[in-house]
Amino acid sequence: MELFFNNAGPIKPELHYNLNPLNRLDWIEIQQLIREQRYFVLHAPRQTGKTSTLLAIMKELNASGNYACAYANIEGAQTARGDESQGIPTACDAIARSIALYLEMPNLQNWYQKQGKLLHTPQDQLTALLTHWSETSSKPTVLLLDEVDSLIGDTLISLLRQIRAGYAQRPEHFPQSIILCGVRDVRDYRMHQEGAQVITGGSAFNIKAKSLRMGNFTQEETKDLWLQHTQATGQQFAETIFPELWLDTEGQPWLVNALGYELTWENRTARNRSYNITLTDYKEARERLIQSRATHLDQLADKLREPRVQAVMNAIIGSKDEHNLNDLKPDDQQYVADLGLIITRPSVRISNRIYQEVIPRELTWLAQTRIANQEQSWYITKDHRLDMPKLLTAFQQFFREHSDIWSEGFSYKEAAPQLLMQAFLQRIINGGGRISREYGLGRKRTDLFIEWPTDPEQGMYGPLQRIVIELKIQRGQLDNILATGLEQTADYVNRVGADEAHLIIFNRNTDVNWDDKIWQQQESFGDLPITVWGA
Repeated sequence: MELFFNNAGPIKPELHYNLNPLNRLDWIEIQQLIREQRYFVLHAPRQTGKTSTLLAIMKELNASGNYACAYANIEGAQTARGDESQGIPTACDAIARSIALYLEMPNLQNWYQKQGKLLHTPQDQLTALLTHWSETSSKPTVLLLDEVDSLIGDTLISLLRQIRAGYAQRPEHFPQSIILCGVRDVRDYRMHQEGAQVITGGSAFNIKAKSLRMGNFTQEETKDLWLQHTQATGQQFAETIFPELWLDTEGQPWLVNALGYELTWENRTARNRSYNITLTDYKEARERLIQSRATHLDQLADKLREPRVQAVMNAIIGSKDEHNLNDLKPDDQQYVADLGLIITRPSVRISNRIYQEVIPRELTWLAQTRIANQEQSWYITKDHRLDMPKLLTAFQQFFREHSDIWSEGFSYKEAAPQLLMQAFLQRIINGGGRISREYGLGRKRTDLFIEWPTDPEQGMYGPLQRIVIELKIQRGQLDNILATGLEQTADYVNRVGADEAHLIIFNRNTDVNWDDKIWQQQESFGDLPITVWGA
C-alpha cells in the first residue's frame, strides 16, 4: 500500500511518511531523566508531533524491558472545567483504561472501578490509582500524560498536587517518572476563577526537574520527509520547490505534511506518479491550503481572539517600535511563542510565511466582506495593470470615512490602520494577484509586496507588475518619518525587485483634521521615484 502525508492525528508508520520522533528531541537526555526518577514537562505547539513522540517513547521504553510505561490523553477531563469532583475521575478513567490497554493489565482497571473510585475522594483518586499501579507492577512505572494544560482551575490544581503528593514514594509506590505534555510549560498553567486568571502551576508542581520543548523540523528534515514520497513512488519534485517550502513552513510539521498531501493527492493531475511536480503546482497547492481554512489554520485563527495573543499581535502587526513595548508582558510573549504563532530569535516575528499570510487575512475577513462598491475592474487599466494611484486615492477616501468605525470594531486597535489597508487591498487583489507581507516587533513598519499578472491568460506564471507599499505610523515629526520611510521603502524595493513604490504614512493624532491628514506627493530616494500618501 502506498504511504501518504499525514495531516490529521498521530503518525502511523505503516500508513504515513514520517521522521523518527525520537530523533526530534534529545532522547539520551530523556532516558537519563527517567533513570534519575525525574518528573518533567515536554511541550510544543499543536500538531507538531507531541502525541506521536509520546507514543514512540512509550514503545521504546516498554521494548527495553526496564519499565512499564503507559500513555494517556486526559483532554476529556476538560469538560469538567474547574469541577474536580468530575474532572479527576474522568482523568483517572482515561489513565486506568490506558494502563489496561498498553500494558495488558485489565485487573488494574477493574480495581479502579470497583475500589479506587468508590473508596477514595476525587482529591485522592489519582494518587491511589498511581500507587496501586506502581505496587502491582513488576517493573518501575512511567506515565506519559498528554493534554495536561487543557485542564483548568481546581481540576488542574488537584491533578498536579496529587502527583506531587506521591512523588516522595517513587519508584516502589509511585511512578518512577512522569512526563506532562501539552502546548504550554507548566509554569504557565492557569485557572479561571471569578473572571480572573491566577497562576498556579509553579506552586502546585514545584517538583518539575526540567521543561523540554519540541521544535519544528529542520530544513534538511523537511526535504527528507518529502523525498520519501519520491523514493516510494518515483514522482519527482522540482528542486525550486524546496526553498519555497522552507520559507512557507519553517518546518512546522502540520504545514509540511498538509502541503505534501495537498500537492500529491488533492492535485488530481499529480495522482499519476509519472507526472513531475512543478513549482507552479506547489504555489497553487499553497494557495488552496490557505483558502481552505483547514482545522489547524482555523484553530490558529481562534487563538487570535485571546486577549494575551491580541496584545502581542497588536504590537507586531501594529509596527510598534522598541520605545512603545513596555506594556507588552514577557509572559504573554512567551505564551504566544509556546503556541507556535511567533518566534523570538533572532527577533520577534510571526513564525512562518503561511502564518504571516493567514493571520491578517483572518483578522480582516469580516472587514473585507463589508467594504461596499469595490470592484476589481474599477482599478484595472486597458493593458491589464493595477492603477495604483486610483486604488490608493480610493483607499484614502475609504480610510477617512470608515477608520473610526473599523478601529472601534477591531479587537486589534493598535494595528487597525495596517489591517484596514490589507483588508482593502485583499478585496481587490483576491482572485487575481498576490500580496506578501513583512512585519515584526520593533521594525516600525509593515511591508506589502503586490504581484499582479498583466497577461490574464498566463496569470501568475506570466509577466507580473511588482509593487511595494510601505506602511508607517507617524510618531514625531513628519520630516523624520519621511526620511526614514523613503530609505526603508527603497531597501525593500531592491530586495524584492519591484518596479513601483508607494509609502503610506498614517497620522493617528485626533487633533489633526482630515484635510491635513490626506495628501499625496512625489518623492525619490536616489534614482527611485516613490509616491508618498498621507492618511
